[in-house]
Amino acid sequence: MIAPPGKPIPEDILRDSVLAHIAAAYFSAGKRLERKTQCSATRGFILSALRGGVTLNQNQVATLLGLDRTVVHRAIRSMVEEGLVSEKKAKAGKALPIQLTPRGEQYRERLIQARRAADEKIRKEMTAEERSTLLRLLKLVADLEF
Repeated sequence: MIAPPGKPIPEDILRDSVLAHIAAAYFSAGKRLERKTQCSATRGFILSALRGGVTLNQNQVATLLGLDRTVVHRAIRSMVEEGLVSEKKAKAGKALPIQLTPRGEQYRERLIQARRAADEKIRKEMTAEERSTLLRLLKLVADLEF
């Protein structure tokens, strides 16, 4: 199993922790998609936040996604340079509203297609009963109070 960023989770932790297994699976799948699409999770989350013509400033994006503002700022800066998002002069204040460009919309659509292809591969590897059980158990874990 793979842990963030490339450090294996010690076997004693994996042996004793359901949460460690869930995290390892999540990070492993995420890293595979990042390698395949050449798009970081942060960029993917930003693209998702700006879908459908939404216009937000960088602080709003960071707050909405629960990400560090500096990380979001750097990702958006590179996305502006690549032509995936555009900045507009703010009507008031210093915050620069950003939105997806047509190129950014196309890029986002390619990411969605890659995720759907990965989902399809998982569906083919698991029976309907296995998928149903996995989703039920993940929901159970997500809903637990601890």
